[in-house]
Amino acid sequence: MKTKTVWIKADEGRWDDRKGIITTALESGVDYILVEANDVEKVKELGNIKVAAFTHDERSPADVMVIGKGSEGDGTKPLPPDFSGSFDIITATRLKDKGLKVAGYVVIRNKEYEEFAAALAEACDYIITIGTDWKVIPLENLIAELHDKDVQIISGVRTAEEAKVSLETMEHGSDGILLDTDDPSEIKKTVLLAERSGTENIDLATAVITKVGQVGMGDRVCVDTCNLMTSGEGMLVGSQSCGLFLINSEADDSPYVASRPFRVNAGAVHAYVLVGDRTKYLCELEAGDEVTIVNAAGEQRKGIVGRVKIERRPLMLVEAEINGKTIKTIVQNAETIKMVGKGGKTIAVTDLQIGDEVLVKYEDIGRHFGMKIEETIIEK
Repeated sequence: MKTKTVWIKADEGRWDDRKGIITTALESGVDYILVEANDVEKVKELGNIKVAAFTHDERSPADVMVIGKGSEGDGTKPLPPDFSGSFDIITATRLKDKGLKVAGYVVIRNKEYEEFAAALAEACDYIITIGTDWKVIPLENLIAELHDKDVQIISGVRTAEEAKVSLETMEHGSDGILLDTDDPSEIKKTVLLAERSGTENIDLATAVITKVGQVGMGDRVCVDTCNLMTSGEGMLVGSQSCGLFLINSEADDSPYVASRPFRVNAGAVHAYVLVGDRTKYLCELEAGDEVTIVNAAGEQRKGIVGRVKIERRPLMLVEAEINGKTIKTIVQNAETIKMVGKGGKTIAVTDLQIGDEVLVKYEDIGRHFGMKIEETIIEK
């Protein structure tokens, strides 16, 4: 799951005005704040965040040094006929050779500036491209030219709508966006877009329940996250890595207990849970770990574990058939634990009947230490 980064441009205007935008950005979870060199320490005092700054000074406390503003990159000075002699490229190379993180900043005024951006990117960790009249074509060209280079493309945008287009261009999209706005709502919408962008939907299939039965007492795992989930959204868990059941969060109302939309009562300690493109045992999870939250449409997002509760509870075995094979999981015997069917309809495990259909992630491949592997592995 490749995460797209969100940068906020906050280098112009009065500090008191920019401070509000920077604070909103911090609260929204952006990745970088871009400011002038003398504002780096001010931003770091507001919160623990990476700061990019327009500076050539290798002594700067900035996490990323941005080259190009007030120079060739933004058109303040004419481009040299031979890009290799460019002041921006020479400076970026010098700083990067000293082990510093460097971003090139280029305003795409015409085709020549697009070519200059590609040349500057060769000397940088990031290339920030700003469109004078925002268009997709220059970004498409840069993605095609730089896709195999060790540089991240950060596309300048002014709205969440432009950010969506940028992050999806040519399927891969830019690696991140630099948002230039004073609207807090645009910041929040853009961060939400970036969280889901760059992740493919998980292919969920329908499995038919073939067996449900009590198996006695055992240790089960509740995963309490730092995220709120909705009905039909939860985690993929199972006793076999090839077949993971979509276990619903406790977002649904219940006459017995209050809704806990941050929780997935996931299953027994031995079970696998999907984390990105790997699996972990439920008992391995702990506070601060990442988990994958999935909904009935297969859309995934990152969750953060806040707490894991392992308690002794009565358990039940659930078996289902898919593609002629049987997959299993063991969950707590309680009406608040639910599986998810087509369309996001939830079914309490205590109400499961033979013939019911539930959503699962099924793959005809084994796993070794959580990683997919072409190997004969039998799990019963």
